Amino acid sequence: MLPRLCAAASVLWLGACSVVGVRSGTEEPAFETLGTEAGLEIRRYAARLAAETRVEADEMAARSEGFSRLAGYIFGGNAGASRIAMTAPVAQAGAREQASQQGTRIAMTAPVAQASGADSQSIRFFLPSALRDPPAPKDARVRIMEVPGETVAVYRFTGSIAPDAIAAARARLLAALPATSWVAAGEPVTWFYDPPWTIPTLRRNEIAIPVTPKPG
Repeated sequence: MLPRLCAAASVLWLGACSVVGVRSGTEEPAFETLGTEAGLEIRRYAARLAAETRVEADEMAARSEGFSRLAGYIFGGNAGASRIAMTAPVAQAGAREQASQQGTRIAMTAPVAQASGADSQSIRFFLPSALRDPPAPKDARVRIMEVPGETVAVYRFTGSIAPDAIAAARARLLAALPATSWVAAGEPVTWFYDPPWTIPTLRRNEIAIPVTPKPG
């Protein structure tokens, strides 16, 4: 009885923490900070594994459906019925961004039909760094992939995660980038670190874009 009460208390505590933007024990992909320029943080990420799904829907609907599919995978909807630790951030990219965010599919995953189009959205969970051999998804719409190492410029913001707010943050990143010593090497992608119920002013959201050093 006592262990069950302790477990329930832990769930309630973690849920309360997430409301105020406290990500207790949530792993994030490791990175090296190369500097800060024009309000943007320049980071270097090593290659990492991710679970990804593509959804034919608008931005908000795709986020909800994609999260549901990926949550099914990490909460046991996989070949080993294993529970996989949740990490942050959750990444979202649209059709154009997907073309510049491709990784290498891990051979053991089930085939999945890849759709494209103006309303196609990609939702991605980064897997825990200790998970070297992820179990295959039961849902054929989910694939396991290796995201290659990359250098990114990151704009951090709080508040709304509605499409217009994300578009405004993306515009600020792109407006700031020319004042740095870096140039875009791909398209922006959105990273969400907190669940939707987190108080908006305490949310951590980021727009990241792959970059390379300016010539000369």
